[in-house]
Amino acid sequence: MSDGTENLVGIVLVSHSPAVAESVATLAKALSGGGTTAPIAAAGGTVDGGFGTSSELVSAAAASVDRGAGVAILMDLGSAVLTVKALLAEGDELPPNTRAVDAPFVEGAVAAMVTASTGADLAAVEAAAGEAYSYRKE
Repeated sequence: MSDGTENLVGIVLVSHSPAVAESVATLAKALSGGGTTAPIAAAGGTVDGGFGTSSELVSAAAASVDRGAGVAILMDLGSAVLTVKALLAEGDELPPNTRAVDAPFVEGAVAAMVTASTGADLAAVEAAAGEAYSYRKE
């Protein structure tokens, strides 16, 4: 049975905190509107549920959202960025066409999710997330 997410870019959110990653994923999904949404997965914390980052959790999350259209990975800071960069450098730990996306974590996740849910390609999803740096709150 199809879940309607074929050919949609997958989104992975990597945070030092499992709760933050899950909450941002929930928020992004809720704000992406009704209907079919792109697959999204949280990769927060360590394998034992502590604070930190885990290459195993990132790899598993990326595999879980991969539908063949690419995977956009957004990271919060520090070792989350380093973990994703190391996985990309290894070349075989993440699905083909996976990118680390330089974007604000919350706003970028929402922009990526909304854009991916329209069926946009990976480049458009990456661009939308990155444009979130220019969102003004004044």
